[in-house]
Amino acid sequence: MRHVIALDVGGTGMKAALVGASGELLHQARRATGRERGPDAVVEGILDFAAELHAYGAEHLGEPASAAGVAVPGIVDAEQGVAVYAANLGWRDVPLRDLLTERLGGIPVALGHDVRTGGLAEGRIGAGQGADRFFFVPLGTGIAGAVGIGGRVEAGAHGFAGEIGHIVVRPGGTPCPCGQVGCLERYASASAVSEAWAAATGDPEADAADCAKAVESGDPRAQTVWQNAVDALADGLVTALTLLDPSTLIIGGGLAEAGETLFTPLRDAIRQRITFQKLPSVVPAALGDTAGCLGAGLLAWDLLTTTDGMEVTP
Repeated sequence: MRHVIALDVGGTGMKAALVGASGELLHQARRATGRERGPDAVVEGILDFAAELHAYGAEHLGEPASAAGVAVPGIVDAEQGVAVYAANLGWRDVPLRDLLTERLGGIPVALGHDVRTGGLAEGRIGAGQGADRFFFVPLGTGIAGAVGIGGRVEAGAHGFAGEIGHIVVRPGGTPCPCGQVGCLERYASASAVSEAWAAATGDPEADAADCAKAVESGDPRAQTVWQNAVDALADGLVTALTLLDPSTLIIGGGLAEAGETLFTPLRDAIRQRITFQKLPSVVPAALGDTAGCLGAGLLAWDLLTTTDGMEVTP
């Protein structure tokens, strides 16, 4: 059966699949990145994992994979196939596409940024299906974004398009590792909510999920922490929709797992802030933590099709 390799590399783990032509997951696997052993070990682990998937497909699906797609964090030069920088993996300027092509016997390989790749999947087969313009925002350890336009995801001139987490929403506020102060991700990411709730409770183990449960039970401290995050997120999203005018805002990541505890106040906060802008649909992501892997599969299939306008732009 014809298939491709899809690999989503995260900070601590890798998710992989063999994906059929209709998007069906024919085989799935997970593995740790082994980042504690250094960046070279991470790269070698990726190559070994991909080679094992290649061999599995040849043995169990009747033929080897036709292509591969890989999603990685950090700064990515998709056009050159280089993983430029990832702080949590410790690598710089890794020619990952060429290394994988060599290890996999010369099949074509696509390299993509993890959030944009996840956004591609959400746009085509997830919550953004049918939306010509969407903005995908996962709320995790940080906050990034993917700008969807006509079936593709826009990377920008230098690969930084969609970095909504570094819009300044609180001038003069909390310092951000990026060098600015008051960035959105310092207030509305899952990690920021966890930090604020831990400080409010005095419990260093308290996290954003605990805060959401406390909001639901009517805890006023939790409601304050939560509303502060929602307000900051709404400020950042209204800036984004003013610039991008999407028809759909797709919110994912750990914080979105709170469901309507997040979405009801967030929709209200956005509605209160817009003036001339058109209110987009604000919906939860549909694919969960499989989005990056599914998107990597789409990148791989895109290498095998001649359909115009359906690939992530470099």
